[in-house]
Amino acid sequence: MTESPRPITIVIAAMGGEGGGVLTDWVVKAAEHAGFLVQSTSIPGVAQRTGATTYYVEIFPVPIADLDGREPVFALYPAAGDIDVMIASELLEAARAIQNGFVSPNRTALIASTHRVYTIGERSDMADGRLDEERLFDAAQELSKHAVLFDFRRVAEEAGSVLNAVLLGALAATPALPVIKRESFVAAIRGGGKAISSNLAGFEAGFHIEQSAKKQGLALQNRENPKEVGRVERLLQEVKDDPEPVREILGHGVRRLAGYQDLSYARLYLSRVSRVRAVDRTHDNSLIQEAARQLALRMSYEDVVRVAQLKTARKRMQKVRAEIKAAPGEPVRVTEFLKPGIEEVCSLLPGFVARPLLRWASNRGLTDKLHVGVALNTSTVMGFLAIWLLARLRPLRRLGHRFREEQLAIDAWLDQVCGGADRSPELAHQIISCARLIKGYGETHRRGRNNYERIKDSLISPALDGSMPIEESVNKIERAVTAALADPDGVALGDVLVSSGDDVASTVAHAAE
Repeated sequence: MTESPRPITIVIAAMGGEGGGVLTDWVVKAAEHAGFLVQSTSIPGVAQRTGATTYYVEIFPVPIADLDGREPVFALYPAAGDIDVMIASELLEAARAIQNGFVSPNRTALIASTHRVYTIGERSDMADGRLDEERLFDAAQELSKHAVLFDFRRVAEEAGSVLNAVLLGALAATPALPVIKRESFVAAIRGGGKAISSNLAGFEAGFHIEQSAKKQGLALQNRENPKEVGRVERLLQEVKDDPEPVREILGHGVRRLAGYQDLSYARLYLSRVSRVRAVDRTHDNSLIQEAARQLALRMSYEDVVRVAQLKTARKRMQKVRAEIKAAPGEPVRVTEFLKPGIEEVCSLLPGFVARPLLRWASNRGLTDKLHVGVALNTSTVMGFLAIWLLARLRPLRRLGHRFREEQLAIDAWLDQVCGGADRSPELAHQIISCARLIKGYGETHRRGRNNYERIKDSLISPALDGSMPIEESVNKIERAVTAALADPDGVALGDVLVSSGDDVASTVAHAAE
Protein backbone atom coordinates (compact mmCIF):
# COMPACT_ATOMS: atom_id res chain seq x y z
CA MET A 1 0.00 0.00 0.00
CA THR A 2 1.53 3.29 -1.12
CA GLU A 3 1.65 6.25 1.25
CA SER A 4 -0.72 9.09 0.29
CA PRO A 5 0.97 12.35 -0.61
CA ARG A 6 0.90 15.04 2.01
CA PRO A 7 0.47 18.77 1.39
CA ILE A 8 3.49 21.00 0.97
CA THR A 9 3.40 23.42 3.89
CA ILE A 10 4.64 27.03 3.72
CA VAL A 11 4.75 29.61 6.51
CA ILE A 12 5.34 33.30 5.74
CA ALA A 13 6.24 35.65 8.60
CA ALA A 14 6.13 39.33 7.70
CA MET A 15 5.82 42.58 9.60
CA GLY A 16 3.11 45.12 8.96
CA GLY A 17 3.42 46.96 5.66
CA GLU A 18 5.83 44.46 4.08
CA GLY A 19 3.29 42.91 1.75
CA GLY A 20 3.05 39.48 3.36
CA GLY A 21 -0.57 39.19 2.24
CA VAL A 22 0.36 40.01 -1.35
CA LEU A 23 3.19 37.46 -1.24
CA THR A 24 0.74 34.83 0.01
CA ASP A 25 -1.71 35.66 -2.77
CA TRP A 26 1.06 35.26 -5.35
CA VAL A 27 1.96 31.82 -3.98
CA VAL A 28 -1.70 30.77 -4.06
CA LYS A 29 -2.23 32.03 -7.60
CA ALA A 30 0.98 30.36 -8.77
CA ALA A 31 -0.19 27.02 -7.36
CA GLU A 32 -3.60 27.43 -8.99
CA HIS A 33 -1.96 28.35 -12.30
CA ALA A 34 0.13 25.17 -12.06
CA GLY A 35 -3.06 23.14 -11.54
CA PHE A 36 -2.88 22.28 -7.83
CA LEU A 37 -5.32 22.65 -4.97
CA VAL A 38 -4.17 25.22 -2.43
CA GLN A 39 -5.43 26.88 0.75
CA SER A 40 -4.13 29.88 2.70
CA THR A 41 -4.91 31.27 6.14
CA SER A 42 -3.44 34.10 8.19
CA ILE A 43 -2.93 34.76 11.87
CA PRO A 44 -2.69 38.49 12.60
CA GLY A 45 -0.41 39.54 15.42
CA VAL A 46 0.50 42.66 17.32
CA ALA A 47 4.22 43.26 17.72
CA GLN A 48 6.55 46.09 18.64
CA ARG A 49 7.54 46.65 15.04
CA THR A 50 4.21 47.72 13.45
CA GLY A 51 2.59 44.28 13.84
CA ALA A 52 3.65 40.84 12.61
CA THR A 53 1.36 38.46 10.72
CA THR A 54 1.88 34.75 10.05
CA TYR A 55 0.51 33.41 6.77
CA TYR A 56 0.07 29.68 6.22
CA VAL A 57 -0.23 27.98 2.85
CA GLU A 58 -0.83 24.31 2.04
CA ILE A 59 -0.42 22.99 -1.52
CA PHE A 60 -1.50 19.46 -2.42
CA PRO A 61 1.22 18.16 -4.79
CA VAL A 62 -1.11 16.13 -7.01
CA PRO A 63 -2.62 17.84 -10.06
CA ILE A 64 -6.34 18.47 -9.80
CA ALA A 65 -6.87 16.44 -12.98
CA ASP A 66 -5.48 13.34 -11.26
CA LEU A 67 -7.66 13.56 -8.15
CA ASP A 68 -10.83 12.24 -9.85
CA GLY A 69 -12.99 14.71 -7.93
CA ARG A 70 -11.50 13.95 -4.55
CA GLU A 71 -10.37 16.82 -2.33
CA PRO A 72 -7.76 16.72 0.43
CA VAL A 73 -8.42 18.06 3.92
CA PHE A 74 -6.23 21.06 4.61
CA ALA A 75 -5.16 22.29 8.05
CA LEU A 76 -5.95 25.84 9.14
CA TYR A 77 -2.86 26.48 11.25
CA PRO A 78 0.83 25.55 11.00
CA ALA A 79 2.18 22.87 13.33
CA ALA A 80 5.65 22.76 14.84
CA GLY A 81 7.94 20.33 13.02
CA ASP A 82 5.59 20.11 10.02
CA ILE A 83 6.79 22.98 7.81
CA ASP A 84 8.50 22.48 4.43
CA VAL A 85 9.27 26.12 3.61
CA MET A 86 9.66 28.99 6.06
CA ILE A 87 9.86 32.53 4.64
CA ALA A 88 10.84 35.37 7.00
CA SER A 89 10.96 39.01 5.97
CA GLU A 90 13.64 39.88 8.55
CA LEU A 91 16.29 38.09 10.61
CA LEU A 92 14.54 38.32 13.98
CA GLU A 93 11.32 37.01 12.40
CA ALA A 94 13.34 33.99 11.29
CA ALA A 95 14.59 33.53 14.85
CA ARG A 96 11.03 33.68 16.16
CA ALA A 97 9.98 31.04 13.65
CA ILE A 98 12.83 28.81 14.84
CA GLN A 99 11.79 29.39 18.46
CA ASN A 100 8.19 28.42 17.59
CA GLY A 101 9.36 25.14 16.06
CA PHE A 102 8.51 26.04 12.44
CA VAL A 103 12.07 25.29 11.26
CA SER A 104 13.37 21.70 11.37
CA PRO A 105 16.89 20.58 10.41
CA ASN A 106 15.60 17.46 8.65
CA ARG A 107 12.83 19.12 6.69
CA THR A 108 12.57 22.91 6.41
CA ALA A 109 13.98 25.18 3.74
CA LEU A 110 14.44 28.61 5.35
CA ILE A 111 14.34 31.76 3.21
CA ALA A 112 15.07 34.85 5.29
CA SER A 113 16.24 38.40 4.77
CA THR A 114 19.22 39.18 6.98
CA HIS A 115 18.49 42.88 7.44
CA ARG A 116 17.26 44.06 10.84
CA VAL A 117 14.32 46.21 11.94
CA TYR A 118 15.18 46.91 15.55
CA THR A 119 12.68 46.35 18.34
CA ILE A 120 11.72 49.13 20.74
CA GLY A 121 13.80 47.42 23.42
CA GLU A 122 16.87 47.44 21.18
CA ARG A 123 16.39 51.08 20.23
CA SER A 124 15.70 52.39 23.74
CA ASP A 125 18.60 50.62 25.45
CA MET A 126 21.12 53.19 26.71
CA ALA A 127 23.96 50.90 25.62
CA ASP A 128 24.19 48.75 22.49
CA GLY A 129 20.96 46.81 22.97
CA ARG A 130 21.04 45.06 19.62
CA LEU A 131 20.66 41.31 19.57
CA ASP A 132 23.66 39.26 18.48
CA GLU A 133 23.03 38.99 14.74
CA GLU A 134 25.85 36.50 14.26
CA ARG A 135 24.17 34.08 16.67
CA LEU A 136 20.81 34.54 14.91
CA PHE A 137 22.48 33.89 11.56
CA ASP A 138 24.29 30.78 12.81
CA ALA A 139 21.09 29.39 14.36
CA ALA A 140 19.21 29.90 11.10
CA GLN A 141 21.85 27.95 9.19
CA GLU A 142 22.30 25.15 11.70
CA LEU A 143 18.63 24.48 12.49
CA SER A 144 17.29 24.36 8.91
CA LYS A 145 17.73 21.74 6.22
CA HIS A 146 18.47 24.36 3.58
CA ALA A 147 18.97 28.07 4.27
CA VAL A 148 18.83 30.98 1.83
CA LEU A 149 19.98 33.94 3.94
CA PHE A 150 20.61 37.25 2.23
CA ASP A 151 19.85 40.95 2.59
CA PHE A 152 16.77 40.77 0.37
CA ARG A 153 15.73 44.31 1.29
CA ARG A 154 18.93 45.68 -0.21
CA VAL A 155 18.36 43.55 -3.30
CA ALA A 156 14.85 45.02 -3.59
CA GLU A 157 16.22 48.56 -3.31
CA GLU A 158 18.82 47.92 -5.99
CA ALA A 159 16.21 46.38 -8.28
CA GLY A 160 13.76 49.24 -7.72
CA SER A 161 11.26 46.75 -6.37
CA VAL A 162 9.75 45.60 -3.07
CA LEU A 163 10.80 42.97 -0.56
CA ASN A 164 7.91 40.52 -1.12
CA ALA A 165 8.64 40.25 -4.85
CA VAL A 166 12.28 39.39 -4.16
CA LEU A 167 11.26 36.76 -1.60
CA LEU A 168 8.88 35.23 -4.16
CA GLY A 169 11.78 34.91 -6.60
CA ALA A 170 13.91 33.22 -3.95
CA LEU A 171 11.04 30.80 -3.24
CA ALA A 172 10.72 29.96 -6.93
CA ALA A 173 14.44 29.17 -7.10
CA THR A 174 14.53 26.79 -4.13
CA PRO A 175 14.27 23.02 -4.65
CA ALA A 176 11.68 22.81 -1.85
CA LEU A 177 8.80 23.63 -4.19
CA PRO A 178 9.50 21.64 -7.38
CA VAL A 179 5.87 21.20 -8.42
CA ILE A 180 5.44 24.88 -9.33
CA LYS A 181 7.48 26.16 -12.22
CA ARG A 182 8.87 29.63 -12.64
CA GLU A 183 6.30 30.50 -15.32
CA SER A 184 3.46 30.06 -12.82
CA PHE A 185 4.99 32.57 -10.42
CA VAL A 186 5.44 35.08 -13.23
CA ALA A 187 1.82 34.54 -14.26
CA ALA A 188 0.73 35.21 -10.67
CA ILE A 189 2.53 38.56 -10.64
CA ARG A 190 1.07 39.53 -14.00
CA GLY A 191 -2.37 38.48 -12.83
CA GLY A 192 -2.14 40.93 -9.93
CA GLY A 193 -2.18 43.81 -12.38
CA LYS A 194 -0.24 46.26 -10.16
CA ALA A 195 3.37 47.47 -10.52
CA ILE A 196 4.01 44.51 -12.81
CA SER A 197 7.36 45.67 -14.18
CA SER A 198 8.91 46.51 -10.80
CA ASN A 199 7.55 43.34 -9.20
CA LEU A 200 8.96 41.22 -12.00
CA ALA A 201 12.31 42.97 -11.61
CA GLY A 202 12.33 42.07 -7.92
CA PHE A 203 11.28 38.50 -8.70
CA GLU A 204 14.15 38.07 -11.17
CA ALA A 205 16.62 39.51 -8.65
CA GLY A 206 15.42 37.07 -5.98
CA PHE A 207 15.45 34.14 -8.39
CA HIS A 208 19.11 34.73 -9.20
CA ILE A 209 20.10 35.50 -5.63
CA GLU A 210 22.90 32.92 -5.51
CA GLN A 211 24.57 34.57 -8.50
CA SER A 212 24.14 37.92 -6.76
CA ALA A 213 25.80 36.50 -3.64
CA LYS A 214 28.80 35.35 -5.66
CA LYS A 215 29.12 38.76 -7.26
CA GLN A 216 28.98 40.43 -3.86
CA GLY A 217 31.71 38.15 -2.51
CA LEU A 218 33.93 38.99 -5.50
CA ALA A 219 33.31 42.69 -4.97
CA LEU A 220 34.29 42.38 -1.28
CA GLN A 221 37.50 40.58 -2.25
CA ASN A 222 38.32 43.33 -4.72
CA ARG A 223 37.73 46.03 -2.09
CA GLU A 224 40.05 44.24 0.34
CA ASN A 225 42.86 43.88 -2.20
CA PRO A 226 46.05 45.22 -0.56
CA LYS A 227 46.99 46.88 -3.86
CA GLU A 228 44.12 49.34 -3.53
CA VAL A 229 45.43 52.86 -3.98
CA GLY A 230 42.71 54.73 -2.10
CA ARG A 231 43.83 57.03 0.68
CA VAL A 232 41.92 55.12 3.35
CA GLU A 233 43.32 51.81 2.14
CA ARG A 234 46.86 53.21 2.21
CA LEU A 235 46.30 54.40 5.77
CA LEU A 236 45.10 50.95 6.78
CA GLN A 237 48.37 49.48 5.54
CA GLU A 238 49.88 50.88 8.73
CA VAL A 239 48.00 48.24 10.76
CA LYS A 240 48.44 45.32 8.37
CA ASP A 241 50.46 43.41 10.97
CA ASP A 242 47.66 43.41 13.53
CA PRO A 243 45.55 40.24 13.94
CA GLU A 244 42.53 39.96 11.63
CA PRO A 245 39.87 40.75 14.29
CA VAL A 246 41.75 43.92 15.23
CA ARG A 247 42.25 44.98 11.60
CA GLU A 248 38.54 44.53 10.93
CA ILE A 249 37.54 46.87 13.73
CA LEU A 250 40.24 49.39 12.81
CA GLY A 251 39.05 49.32 9.21
CA HIS A 252 35.51 50.19 10.27
CA GLY A 253 36.83 52.92 12.56
CA VAL A 254 39.09 54.54 9.96
CA ARG A 255 36.36 54.59 7.31
CA ARG A 256 33.83 55.95 9.77
CA LEU A 257 36.06 58.79 10.95
CA ALA A 258 37.36 59.68 7.49
CA GLY A 259 33.75 60.19 6.44
CA TYR A 260 32.85 61.90 9.69
CA GLN A 261 35.67 64.46 9.53
CA ASP A 262 38.69 63.82 7.31
CA LEU A 263 41.68 61.54 6.79
CA SER A 264 43.77 63.42 9.33
CA TYR A 265 41.15 62.66 11.98
CA ALA A 266 41.25 58.97 11.02
CA ARG A 267 45.04 59.06 11.37
CA LEU A 268 44.63 60.53 14.85
CA TYR A 269 42.35 57.58 15.64
CA LEU A 270 45.09 55.09 14.72
CA SER A 271 47.60 57.06 16.76
CA ARG A 272 45.34 56.88 19.80
CA VAL A 273 44.76 53.16 19.31
CA SER A 274 48.52 52.61 19.28
CA ARG A 275 48.61 53.81 22.89
CA VAL A 276 46.33 50.95 23.90
CA ARG A 277 48.25 48.49 21.71
CA ALA A 278 51.39 49.28 23.69
CA VAL A 279 49.78 48.25 27.01
CA ASP A 280 47.54 45.39 25.85
CA ARG A 281 48.75 42.22 27.56
CA THR A 282 45.67 40.10 26.84
CA HIS A 283 46.24 36.88 24.91
CA ASP A 284 43.29 37.52 22.56
CA ASN A 285 43.86 41.27 21.96
CA SER A 286 40.46 41.92 23.52
CA LEU A 287 41.62 45.15 25.11
CA ILE A 288 42.65 46.85 21.88
CA GLN A 289 39.57 45.51 20.08
CA GLU A 290 37.11 46.98 22.55
CA ALA A 291 39.09 50.19 22.96
CA ALA A 292 39.23 50.68 19.18
CA ARG A 293 35.49 50.15 18.87
CA GLN A 294 34.54 52.54 21.67
CA LEU A 295 37.13 55.10 20.56
CA ALA A 296 35.67 55.24 17.04
CA LEU A 297 32.23 55.86 18.52
CA ARG A 298 33.47 58.57 20.88
CA MET A 299 35.41 60.37 18.18
CA SER A 300 32.37 60.42 15.89
CA TYR A 301 30.18 62.14 18.48
CA GLU A 302 26.80 63.46 17.37
CA ASP A 303 26.36 67.14 16.58
CA VAL A 304 24.27 69.19 14.14
CA VAL A 305 26.80 68.62 11.35
CA ARG A 306 26.69 64.86 11.86
CA VAL A 307 22.90 64.86 11.84
CA ALA A 308 22.92 66.82 8.58
CA GLN A 309 25.45 64.39 7.09
CA LEU A 310 23.25 61.41 7.86
CA LYS A 311 20.06 63.07 6.64
CA THR A 312 21.57 63.99 3.27
CA ALA A 313 23.25 60.63 2.64
CA ARG A 314 22.16 58.91 -0.57
CA LYS A 315 21.58 55.61 1.26
CA ARG A 316 19.10 57.27 3.58
CA MET A 317 16.88 58.45 0.72
CA GLN A 318 17.07 54.98 -0.82
CA LYS A 319 16.00 53.52 2.52
CA VAL A 320 13.09 55.98 2.83
CA ARG A 321 11.85 55.13 -0.65
CA ALA A 322 12.12 51.42 0.10
CA GLU A 323 10.25 51.74 3.40
CA ILE A 324 7.29 53.54 1.84
CA LYS A 325 7.49 51.30 -1.26
CA ALA A 326 7.75 54.18 -3.70
CA ALA A 327 7.80 53.12 -7.35
CA PRO A 328 10.79 54.13 -9.51
CA GLY A 329 10.37 57.76 -10.53
CA GLU A 330 7.54 58.34 -8.08
CA PRO A 331 8.00 61.68 -6.26
CA VAL A 332 8.44 61.48 -2.50
CA ARG A 333 8.12 64.37 -0.07
CA VAL A 334 10.38 64.27 2.98
CA THR A 335 10.12 66.72 5.87
CA GLU A 336 12.96 66.83 8.38
CA PHE A 337 12.12 68.02 11.89
CA LEU A 338 15.03 69.63 13.74
CA LYS A 339 15.13 71.20 17.19
CA PRO A 340 18.59 72.68 17.76
CA GLY A 341 19.24 74.15 21.20
CA ILE A 342 21.82 76.51 22.56
CA GLU A 343 24.27 73.67 23.21
CA GLU A 344 24.08 72.48 19.60
CA VAL A 345 24.62 76.02 18.30
CA CYS A 346 27.50 76.70 20.67
CA SER A 347 29.20 73.44 19.73
CA LEU A 348 30.33 75.05 16.46
CA LEU A 349 31.30 78.42 17.98
CA PRO A 350 34.81 79.18 19.23
CA GLY A 351 35.33 78.50 22.91
CA PHE A 352 35.72 82.16 23.92
CA VAL A 353 32.23 82.79 22.50
CA ALA A 354 30.55 79.51 23.45
CA ARG A 355 31.62 79.30 27.10
CA PRO A 356 30.07 82.62 28.23
CA LEU A 357 26.83 81.81 26.38
CA LEU A 358 26.57 78.34 27.92
CA ARG A 359 27.40 79.72 31.37
CA TRP A 360 24.75 82.43 30.98
CA ALA A 361 22.11 79.88 29.93
CA SER A 362 23.03 77.49 32.76
CA ASN A 363 22.90 80.16 35.46
CA ARG A 364 19.38 81.13 34.36
CA GLY A 365 18.11 77.59 33.91
CA LEU A 366 17.65 78.12 30.17
CA THR A 367 19.86 75.35 28.78
CA ASP A 368 16.94 73.02 28.05
CA LYS A 369 14.54 75.83 27.10
CA LEU A 370 16.45 77.74 24.44
CA HIS A 371 15.78 75.83 21.25
CA VAL A 372 14.16 76.43 17.88
CA GLY A 373 11.87 73.97 16.12
CA VAL A 374 12.50 73.75 12.37
CA ALA A 375 10.65 71.74 9.71
CA LEU A 376 12.54 71.50 6.42
CA ASN A 377 10.99 70.03 3.31
CA THR A 378 14.12 68.43 1.86
CA SER A 379 12.24 67.39 -1.26
CA THR A 380 12.55 71.00 -2.44
CA VAL A 381 15.77 72.53 -3.74
CA MET A 382 15.97 75.18 -1.03
CA GLY A 383 15.10 72.77 1.79
CA PHE A 384 17.68 70.19 0.74
CA LEU A 385 20.26 72.92 0.07
CA ALA A 386 19.86 74.25 3.61
CA ILE A 387 20.61 70.93 5.29
CA TRP A 388 23.26 70.07 2.67
CA LEU A 389 25.11 73.30 3.48
CA LEU A 390 24.88 72.48 7.19
CA ALA A 391 26.58 69.16 6.51
CA ARG A 392 29.34 71.03 4.66
CA LEU A 393 30.31 72.87 7.86
CA ARG A 394 32.44 69.85 8.70
CA PRO A 395 35.78 71.75 8.34
CA LEU A 396 34.58 74.30 10.90
CA ARG A 397 33.96 71.56 13.47
CA ARG A 398 37.64 71.59 14.45
CA LEU A 399 37.35 75.26 15.44
CA GLY A 400 34.29 74.68 17.58
CA HIS A 401 34.01 74.60 21.37
CA ARG A 402 32.70 71.05 21.59
CA PHE A 403 35.40 69.56 19.36
CA ARG A 404 38.09 70.79 21.75
CA GLU A 405 36.16 69.61 24.80
CA GLU A 406 35.59 66.16 23.29
CA GLN A 407 39.26 65.69 22.34
CA LEU A 408 40.41 66.61 25.85
CA ALA A 409 37.88 64.20 27.37
CA ILE A 410 38.88 61.39 24.99
CA ASP A 411 42.58 61.81 25.79
CA ALA A 412 41.83 61.82 29.53
CA TRP A 413 39.77 58.64 29.13
CA LEU A 414 42.63 56.98 27.21
CA ASP A 415 45.04 57.98 30.00
CA GLN A 416 42.78 56.15 32.45
CA VAL A 417 42.53 53.11 30.17
CA CYS A 418 46.31 52.86 29.84
CA GLY A 419 46.77 53.44 33.56
CA GLY A 420 44.25 50.73 34.30
CA ALA A 421 45.98 48.32 31.89
CA ASP A 422 49.22 48.76 33.84
CA ARG A 423 47.42 47.57 36.96
CA SER A 424 44.99 44.98 35.55
CA PRO A 425 43.47 44.12 32.15
CA GLU A 426 40.09 43.65 33.87
CA LEU A 427 40.24 47.19 35.27
CA ALA A 428 41.12 48.58 31.83
CA HIS A 429 38.16 46.72 30.31
CA GLN A 430 35.78 48.28 32.82
CA ILE A 431 37.18 51.77 32.21
CA ILE A 432 36.69 51.25 28.47
CA SER A 433 33.08 50.18 29.09
CA CYS A 434 32.39 53.54 30.72
CA ALA A 435 32.52 55.10 27.24
CA ARG A 436 29.10 53.56 26.60
CA LEU A 437 27.61 56.20 28.91
CA ILE A 438 28.60 59.12 26.68
CA LYS A 439 26.45 59.44 23.60
CA GLY A 440 24.08 61.73 21.73
CA TYR A 441 23.89 65.45 22.26
CA GLY A 442 21.98 67.96 24.38
CA GLU A 443 20.44 66.60 27.57
CA THR A 444 21.25 62.96 26.71
CA HIS A 445 24.95 63.76 26.34
CA ARG A 446 24.96 65.92 29.46
CA ARG A 447 23.44 63.20 31.66
CA GLY A 448 25.78 60.54 30.34
CA ARG A 449 28.82 62.75 30.85
CA ASN A 450 27.76 63.58 34.42
CA ASN A 451 27.26 59.89 35.23
CA TYR A 452 30.68 59.11 33.83
CA GLU A 453 32.29 61.85 35.93
CA ARG A 454 30.66 60.47 39.06
CA ILE A 455 32.00 56.98 38.36
CA LYS A 456 35.43 58.37 37.56
CA ASP A 457 35.68 60.36 40.80
CA SER A 458 34.21 57.66 43.04
CA LEU A 459 35.66 54.47 41.55
CA ILE A 460 38.16 54.87 38.71
CA SER A 461 40.47 57.38 40.39
CA PRO A 462 40.66 55.41 43.68
CA ALA A 463 41.40 52.27 41.67
CA LEU A 464 44.22 53.96 39.76
CA ASP A 465 45.86 55.55 42.80
CA GLY A 466 45.70 52.29 44.77
CA SER A 467 43.25 53.35 47.46
CA MET A 468 40.72 50.74 46.29
CA PRO A 469 41.58 47.07 45.66
CA ILE A 470 41.58 46.03 42.00
CA GLU A 471 39.02 43.26 42.27
CA GLU A 472 36.65 45.44 44.25
CA SER A 473 36.95 48.36 41.83
CA VAL A 474 36.36 46.12 38.81
CA ASN A 475 33.14 44.75 40.29
CA LYS A 476 31.88 48.14 41.40
CA ILE A 477 32.61 49.91 38.12
CA GLU A 478 30.71 47.17 36.30
CA ARG A 479 27.74 47.56 38.68
CA ALA A 480 27.86 51.35 38.36
CA VAL A 481 27.86 51.31 34.56
CA THR A 482 24.98 48.84 34.52
CA ALA A 483 23.01 51.05 36.92
CA ALA A 484 23.71 54.21 34.90
CA LEU A 485 22.60 52.58 31.65
CA ALA A 486 19.42 51.25 33.26
CA ASP A 487 18.55 54.59 34.88
CA PRO A 488 19.99 57.58 32.95
CA ASP A 489 18.71 60.01 35.61
CA GLY A 490 21.37 58.64 37.95
CA VAL A 491 19.22 57.52 40.91
CA ALA A 492 20.30 53.86 40.67
CA LEU A 493 23.89 54.97 40.10
CA GLY A 494 23.72 57.07 43.27
CA ASP A 495 22.72 54.02 45.30
CA VAL A 496 25.71 52.07 43.95
CA LEU A 497 28.13 54.92 44.63
CA VAL A 498 26.81 55.49 48.16
CA SER A 499 27.50 51.87 49.06
CA SER A 500 30.91 52.14 47.43
CA GLY A 501 31.70 55.26 49.44
CA ASP A 502 30.84 53.48 52.67
CA ASP A 503 33.11 50.58 51.71
CA VAL A 504 35.98 52.91 50.82
CA ALA A 505 35.67 54.77 54.11
CA SER A 506 35.76 51.47 55.97
CA THR A 507 38.86 50.36 54.03
CA VAL A 508 40.68 53.61 54.79
CA ALA A 509 39.79 53.35 58.48
CA HIS A 510 41.16 49.81 58.70
CA ALA A 511 44.32 50.88 56.92
CA ALA A 512 44.78 53.74 59.42
CA GLU A 513 44.45 51.32 62.32
